[in-house]
Amino acid sequence: MTVYDSFSEEMTFEIGKKLGEKADKGEIICLEGDLGVGKTVFTKGFAEGLNIEENIDSPTFTIVQEYTEGRLPLYHFDVYRIGDISEMDEIGFEDYFFGEGVCLIEWASRIEELIPESAIHIIIEKDMSKGFEYRRVVVEE
Repeated sequence: MTVYDSFSEEMTFEIGKKLGEKADKGEIICLEGDLGVGKTVFTKGFAEGLNIEENIDSPTFTIVQEYTEGRLPLYHFDVYRIGDISEMDEIGFEDYFFGEGVCLIEWASRIEELIPESAIHIIIEKDMSKGFEYRRVVVEE
């Protein structure tokens, strides 16, 4: 387990970028944290670490966004609104999970039974005692 301390959005972005630079084909990254904690900021940094120049938005209503112009394709999932696990079958999740790119899944605990044991888990947490902007980023490999 590795723990990063972030005291700004810029630092959270840079942590994401650093991890994106190290990402390998086939990795599945489960990203957890409360609403507004910085998951999308982290993901934007992660995408930059993959040399993706496209604008990164949270795929809240589309479930998955594909970014294919970087060092590796990034498949960015937001499964917050998944009502039933079968919705993942409908979008062909296995093609993404076992494809040529990296999957980054926000709210992955909602589809826990589909997540391989080899997945990397990243939790972003606030700690108001350390300041409004503070985030603790925990990476469990």
